[in-house]
Amino acid sequence: MEQLTLSASTNAQGAITLPGSKSISNRTLLLAALADGVTEIRDLLASDDTSRMLEALQTLGVRLENFAENAWRVTGCNGNFPNKNADLFLGNAGTAFRPLTAALAFAGGDYQLSGVPRMHERPIGDLVDALRQAGANIEYLQNDGFPPLKISPAKLDLINAIKIRGDVSSQFLTALLMALPLTKQKATIEVVGELISKPYIEITLNLMAKFGINVERNGWQSFTIPANSSYRSPGQIFVEGDASSASYFLAAGAIAGDITVEGLGEHSIQGDVRFAEALALMGGHISYGENHITATKADKIKAIDLDCNHIPDAAMTLAILALFADDTTTLRNIASWRVKETDRIAAMATELRKVGAIVEEGADYIKITPPAQLSPNAVIDTYDDHRMAMCFSLVSLGNVPIVINDPNCVAKTFPNYFAEFKKLVS
Repeated sequence: MEQLTLSASTNAQGAITLPGSKSISNRTLLLAALADGVTEIRDLLASDDTSRMLEALQTLGVRLENFAENAWRVTGCNGNFPNKNADLFLGNAGTAFRPLTAALAFAGGDYQLSGVPRMHERPIGDLVDALRQAGANIEYLQNDGFPPLKISPAKLDLINAIKIRGDVSSQFLTALLMALPLTKQKATIEVVGELISKPYIEITLNLMAKFGINVERNGWQSFTIPANSSYRSPGQIFVEGDASSASYFLAAGAIAGDITVEGLGEHSIQGDVRFAEALALMGGHISYGENHITATKADKIKAIDLDCNHIPDAAMTLAILALFADDTTTLRNIASWRVKETDRIAAMATELRKVGAIVEEGADYIKITPPAQLSPNAVIDTYDDHRMAMCFSLVSLGNVPIVINDPNCVAKTFPNYFAEFKKLVS
């Protein structure tokens, strides 16, 4: 296994231009593919996850042209994929697998969707149950409730509201919302229980509106797609910098110096931009511009007790900041960590202990007591999870070397992360 050793450092200075948001990139690619007209997408994230979506759309017959760096021209199929028979391999890309499952359920073709072994362990039953309520014909090819899937043409039935649980993954609701306009019928979705990760639904609704579909909503309880809805190209769309990726650099600034992230501002449509608020609660000094955010060194890092429902991915970075805090930090309402690229609560607890922390984990929380001194030369397992690798790079700012196993797993969202990190730290 490849390893990367990060040297002990105590200073972080400079500016970083963020790669495009994964959440916005893959949603935009699919909406552009489903739209009527040609869409030029600028600043698209170049990563494994977006590559899986691009490959899938090409296999489905969508015309794609890479006309400049991180810029793609997508000729939409007006809700009708040309290829009605396809096998799609989607790696471990949840932001591709879930929305494509829903879109293909209403596409009138025969499809098989599969991924890496971990994707076949990530639950999809709640989405499939919801799609079946609408008449979708979906079979499990191995284990009930999990990929891989076989999809056949649907017999639509949208008279009754479609019910979907809100407490497993917001990607299920996102997938339904994006796919239902393909039916051309009025459709209502009712969320059962509390909806987690609400900001990711805001991203979905915002982008659907840019492509011409305004979803009627009743708070977070129900959503209605008007009859005869259809996606229309907005012509050109720019992808914001990734707010989850911003968290590592903003945290570095708060721990050890002065870092500006560019490509993201206070009015971002991404919920993870609110990581900066959590960072301020922990003592970081934050300032905002229209297209940048700066974090400077905290006088001291303060422990917090925080409900992290609104920043599920960026909350992982708070777990690392807890190592530098003045007392025990508790991060709550993070049950969604358990069904991500790995079981992130268990993985984070295991690896934090390697650097000396005392950790308590529960079904939906993690409690971290920092050590008096970080353990040097800890060897961190990353579980094929990009965010584990990026998070633990920050430990080196505690003036201890750290070894990251399988550092190339960051290719999922940020292929050159470690090169950029090394430019800023000393």
